[in-house]
Amino acid sequence: MRPTIALLACALATPVAAEEVFPAKLAGHAMLPAFTLVTPPEDAPRDLWVSGKFTGKTRNDAPMSVEGDVGKAYGNHKTGISLPFLGQPVQGMSGFAMNRAEDGSWFTLTDNGFGTKINSPDAMLFFHRMQPDFESGKVSRLETVFLRDPDRKVPFRIANEATEGRYLTGADFDPESIQYLNDEIWIGDEFGPYILRVARDGRILSVHQTMLDGAVLNGPDTAGTVVPALPGKDFRVQRSGGYEGMALQPGSDLLWAMLEKPILAENGEPEGNFLRVITFDTGKADWTGESYRFRLSDGATAIGDFNFIDETRALVIERDNGEGDAARACAEGATELGDCYPMPAKVKNIVLVDTAQTDAEGFLGRIGHVSLLDIADPDGKALAGTKPAEGNFTFPFFTIEDVARVDDSHIIVANDNNLPYSGGREIGRAADNEFILLSVPELLSAR
Repeated sequence: MRPTIALLACALATPVAAEEVFPAKLAGHAMLPAFTLVTPPEDAPRDLWVSGKFTGKTRNDAPMSVEGDVGKAYGNHKTGISLPFLGQPVQGMSGFAMNRAEDGSWFTLTDNGFGTKINSPDAMLFFHRMQPDFESGKVSRLETVFLRDPDRKVPFRIANEATEGRYLTGADFDPESIQYLNDEIWIGDEFGPYILRVARDGRILSVHQTMLDGAVLNGPDTAGTVVPALPGKDFRVQRSGGYEGMALQPGSDLLWAMLEKPILAENGEPEGNFLRVITFDTGKADWTGESYRFRLSDGATAIGDFNFIDETRALVIERDNGEGDAARACAEGATELGDCYPMPAKVKNIVLVDTAQTDAEGFLGRIGHVSLLDIADPDGKALAGTKPAEGNFTFPFFTIEDVARVDDSHIIVANDNNLPYSGGREIGRAADNEFILLSVPELLSAR
């Protein structure tokens, strides 16, 4: 989900010490077109057959009538795709499950829809099984499962409360991270933030409110938070700052749920340039009471995904709020922004951490990282039109929200394209859902 931009630097924060930067080589590239839609289930309310009707200041029932753009901070570039949609957008790949399906396909997730609780009541929530083919360069959507609450497990009124199917929407949750365990799905939500336990067919089995240091942890979009509310007192999780990453630890089956942004101190300011990581026991379906910290590197403002590669080491995507190739950055003071990026991508890293190297303050040990803005492509694996005119291949998207280990040498990475609000690859064109296979043996073997 494309979040609001927040100032996250803290004067008292300790910077990340210089760490090793490992090489990355492009080993495969596949793409799901930006304008990919899915038909709602037959029993879904008719209101859900047209999505994006509430993304403007007033309701809009005319399909394909308002073109999306990237927003003022990014130059107001149009994206070539218009709302509302006839159907539901598959956009927003917001997490990979560590455990794959029996056929080797990846469980992945679409987020809340159009970015906020207010503008997404007609955006359905669902997860998928996807299979990228790095030979053909195409991505197959093998299955889509819609989330629903027929057993009334959600502890608050949902948008489709009075309907028979009780399908969930982006007005209810913002699903941003996913794991697959024992034929069930676990989802990390940003609004609560909550952890959702979901049956393989999409039924909600339970909803778990976050507990940190013995207290409930709320955000401004948590059910029950009312305006006026004081940041740092009535809520501590920033808007769009919930569980962007949620790793499943092999052996223990603990979920390590990582908040996207720093939580707020009592004065309403970020408590530091680090993110909280809170552990949840899937066997007991309860919080363990333990929590940790992930320190962001200089320039990073948030994370995008979090997945273990063995019993203690894990991959984290950290990023800035930039979008687009730095080689096409706007000149300082430029007023014409139509053919340049006013806020280009500068920090897009895959960081290797070790949970067994935690210090006295609970900070996870950072081993090193690879930069997604410096990917060698000696074999010409980049799809046509995606390689910069000069230099190495880059992955310069605002939100990169999917990473997982493939084998001892490779990882898979994908972006959230925020349809129709993000570009990043080409000015004037909505970003596609890109999947890249990276050869990173040095990173994966580092300790």
